[in-house]
Amino acid sequence: MDALGDLLRGIRADGALFGRTVLRGTREPVRPAALTLVMVVRGEARVTALDEVRTLLPGHAAVCTSVPYGLAAGDGGETELVTGAYQGEGSGGRRLLGALPPLLAVPGGPECLAIVDLIAEEVAADRPGRQYVMDRMLDWLLACTLREWFDLPEARPPAWYRALGDDVVGPALCAMHEEPGRAWTVASLAARAQVSRAAFARRFADLVGRPPMAYLTEWRMTLAAELLTEPGATVAAVAGRVGYADGFGFSDAFKRIRGVTPSGYRASVVAGRAGAGASLRAAG
Repeated sequence: MDALGDLLRGIRADGALFGRTVLRGTREPVRPAALTLVMVVRGEARVTALDEVRTLLPGHAAVCTSVPYGLAAGDGGETELVTGAYQGEGSGGRRLLGALPPLLAVPGGPECLAIVDLIAEEVAADRPGRQYVMDRMLDWLLACTLREWFDLPEARPPAWYRALGDDVVGPALCAMHEEPGRAWTVASLAARAQVSRAAFARRFADLVGRPPMAYLTEWRMTLAAELLTEPGATVAAVAGRVGYADGFGFSDAFKRIRGVTPSGYRASVVAGRAGAGASLRAAG
């Protein structure tokens, strides 16, 4: 199981907003989009959110999620920054955002500086496919940044992420992630973990923070939200792929978890994409 890959499911830049600025002094705090990456091309920057301050050097990246963040050039000098903002959570974005602090920063290596330079060049250029190229590079940089951050001692990954290393809960989590459409029960998951039902259910709830079946339903709805946005997807087909025999039970579960019906969710995503496309065309 690729835990980070599952956490990033559904996170895909689509018409992300990019900016390239030269910062002198301090800029007023701004509220980030659903998720914003701040990258330093040259100079030094200080990023502030709530009571936290992170210093960024060339090739470093900060991820800002839910609170206003401030920027200041380091040592009173001049700093060149590139920002990339995801417009909306995406189908699986809520799961990722719930796993991240308001501000995190990761020192980047030479490969990170190279991709930051490429993004900066694309922002300044006007070449065919520019938006698509920048979107894909932003996805790549986000994945690399989070991979580095989860390896840091101060990282605070979600409970289920940490529980993957447990001898009892880990095998069951892997099974649910790898085969979400299977008719899992507490008994079959306990058998996979090779412990009694009671022992498994207790340990799972202690480590993950919710019962096994509640976690499975949430994971299925995360996948369903992604599948619903695929061209030609139907509610019945998606229901079958995530373990539901009929669309009615699936629709009830989806609305309970996501707060909207499957068809309503799909319509909102399509409308959001259309609106983003119209904005980009107007800007062009």
